Amino acid sequence: MSNRPISRAEQRRNTESRILAAAQRLFAEVGYDRATVRAIATAAATDPGLVIRYFGSKDELFARAAGFEAEELITGTPEQAAEQLLAALEHKLAAAPIDALAAIRSMFSHPDAAADVRAAMVARQQQAAGHLAPDDADLRAGLLGALTVGAVIGRYLLRLDGLADAEPERISALLRTAFHAIAHGDPVDDS
Repeated sequence: MSNRPISRAEQRRNTESRILAAAQRLFAEVGYDRATVRAIATAAATDPGLVIRYFGSKDELFARAAGFEAEELITGTPEQAAEQLLAALEHKLAAAPIDALAAIRSMFSHPDAAADVRAAMVARQQQAAGHLAPDDADLRAGLLGALTVGAVIGRYLLRLDGLADAEPERISALLRTAFHAIAHGDPVDDS
């Protein structure tokens, strides 16, 4: 263990990390409205004023806690995009995605949080659509997003039988055919 003093910059980074971790945990557990700045500060063992100083506002803290910019971009062919989306889902299912759960739980209780989540999801959907089959690309991306959100909600919030305890690799294996059919398969015309 080092006896060297911790610099102010290190103290700030440590405090910011504690605040962000506490915010993610509280947003995921109780939603946006009940996760107050004071409660977040208490959970982070810091002063509420530092929450605002470092993050600007509760809304800005929520945006960071929800990880809206954290997702990797989808690239390549529709086949590659399907595999990238499956890998992202598998990653979310491997360990509770606190950022995603914070966003999901909060969007049901706070209109601004819902707007933030929707904007992030639409941006992700539009980016992914550029790498899916061009016919109905927006619909294809929306369906893949809905499957992903549904799997996360079913596993972590609803704790659905089978889904809650399944291995992430098994879930992605079962969804692989559907993801590929949606990402690049030919649509069936029922008209």
